[in-house]
Formats: sequence, C-alpha cells, structure tokens
Amino acid sequence: MKIVVLAKQVPDTWSDRKISLETGMLDRDASDPVPDEINERALEAALQYKEAHSDSEVIVLSMGPQSATDSMRKLLSMGADSAVVVADDRLAGSDMIQTARVLTAALEKVDPQVVLAGNEATDGRGGMVPAMVAQLLGWPILPGLDAVELSVTEVSGTAGVDGASLSLRADLPAVVSVTEKSAEPRFPNFRGIMQAKKKPMDVWSLEDLGIEAGPESAAVRSVMVAAEARPPKVAGPRITDDGTAAAQLAEFLATNRLV
Repeated sequence: MKIVVLAKQVPDTWSDRKISLETGMLDRDASDPVPDEINERALEAALQYKEAHSDSEVIVLSMGPQSATDSMRKLLSMGADSAVVVADDRLAGSDMIQTARVLTAALEKVDPQVVLAGNEATDGRGGMVPAMVAQLLGWPILPGLDAVELSVTEVSGTAGVDGASLSLRADLPAVVSVTEKSAEPRFPNFRGIMQAKKKPMDVWSLEDLGIEAGPESAAVRSVMVAAEARPPKVAGPRITDDGTAAAQLAEFLATNRLV
C-alpha cells in the first residue's frame, strides 16, 4: 500500500513567533524552520503500518519554499521512504484553498491509497486542508482521530466529541487527520539520519503539476490594510497594604468596570 503523509515546514513551536508588519503574515525568517510536530504523529501512524507490512511505501508530501527540503529530511530520517516538495515562488502566501488545490494535484500524480495528515498546523490552525483535499479527490475524510488503524481495504479510528468517543471507519482510498493524542513520534536514530541523506527527494513546480495556483490565481483574496506591533507589556498598579488595601482594590475594580 502506498501511504502519503502531508507535512509542513513551520517556525519552531518553542520560538517567539512574529507577524511581518509589511505583509501581515507570519515572519518565517524570525525563527528556525522545522517540520510541524503534528505531521510527525501522522507519519508515526504510517510507519507503524509499514513495519507490519514490509511491502508498503510511505511518502512525505509538502508544499513550501525550497528550504522545506531540509525539514523533510528529518521525516525521512524517521523512516519515510521518499519525499516530494512542491516549491514555487508563485505559491507564497497561498490560502487553504490554494494549498489544497496544489496538494490534490500532487496526490493525483503520486496516486496513494491513503493520505494521513495532522488535524491543524501549528502556524495557522485553520484545520481545513485535509477535508478540502478529500473533497477535491472525492474521497471520504476521517477527521481528528485520536487513534488510527489501517488495513489493506479500510481505515478506522476513534475521535473525541463532546466528552465522548466516536468510532469511525471508511473504505480506502481515504484521507485521515490525526490529533496530538495519536501515536507518539519516534526519534530518528543515527542510521536513519544517514539513510535519509540518500533517500529520494523530488521538488516539483506548478508546471510539473500542470496547474495554475497561488494568491494570484485565487478568485478572491484577503488584503492587509494595516498592521501594528503588539504593544509591550506594562506592569499594572501595585497596591501596598497600609490598612486600606481592600478599599484600593475595590476602587480599582470599580474604576475599570471589572465588577
């Protein structure tokens, strides 16, 4: 079985992320780029299936800048067989619809039986790309699974809904998105890191996919009209208890309409 894992290069989750005041978008040069952690969990689910079925193939698919190839090497070092990065300057600033169109075109070229993805990226948290891809492919979508089970003919799992657990199942081909409660991703070992350097990594352009996409191809697009830096934190008033602290606190709350 051929499994594709959708992946994305994002600014380091633990860094101080910043918005560009010129574009209104995330400043991706302000911190080190890394593969999104939620994608590592999706990949782990694919690798666990591959370990039990040696004839399976796991491919990582990403849309991003040329530098995304470096981040995808980490996913290859975890155990993925190959990677495809769609890198084209015309795609910079693409919204979820354009992203889904590009990923769908790439998936049609790769021709997998199942697509695994994270439920939402940590840099945008739109959470709609997997469902959009499924819609464009005409495949069923199993969204937000906390646990995944793959077989040759179907995929199943459980999703948390309003304090309960919902069991879902779909025949293949299908698209699946997983949450942070799914499989704990493995750490790449030295052998995996060395092997990743030799694994195939294809870089495709829009011409390779035979489509036009990106902000300029969108029917509608958002435009930033103004942006301001977040004001620095200012310490609030300090109340010294000189016997009137309660009165001072009550006056502060009343003045600021907090009571």
